[in-house]
Amino acid sequence: MKSIVAATLLVLATILPAQADPRPFTRGSWQSLVQAHAARPFAVHFWSLTCAPCLVELPRWHDMVKETGMDLILVSTDPAEDWPKVERTLKRAGLEKMESWAFADLFTERLRFEIDKTWHGELPMTVFVSASGERKAVTGTVTREDFASWLRSGQR
Repeated sequence: MKSIVAATLLVLATILPAQADPRPFTRGSWQSLVQAHAARPFAVHFWSLTCAPCLVELPRWHDMVKETGMDLILVSTDPAEDWPKVERTLKRAGLEKMESWAFADLFTERLRFEIDKTWHGELPMTVFVSASGERKAVTGTVTREDFASWLRSGQR
């Protein structure tokens, strides 16, 4: 009986799509994220369902990451009740397998301050972090040229 249950679970696990909820982004998450990706360049992209440029940009991130192999971490600034919509949006953009976080603290000013003391919440916003830990924040849409320029500048 146990082997039948185990076999059934194994079959279900292989045919059902794997989709994890975004991780809750709370106080201290920024430092944890930076430490977890230390010694390798990566980009952290902050976006929202209510940000039209963000939604246009998401599929481009998929292409840029695929071309370069760069680590991309996505952070939605939407409230927890919108997380199912966040997941669907990432799936449509081909980003459902990317590391994904979502703001889970109503005091968003504190979260933004931990990330960048000068950030007031404008979106989209991307923080590029070099292998040495050097950071470059870009507010607004990141073009392929911006991305390539950052990679060429030795940040990779």
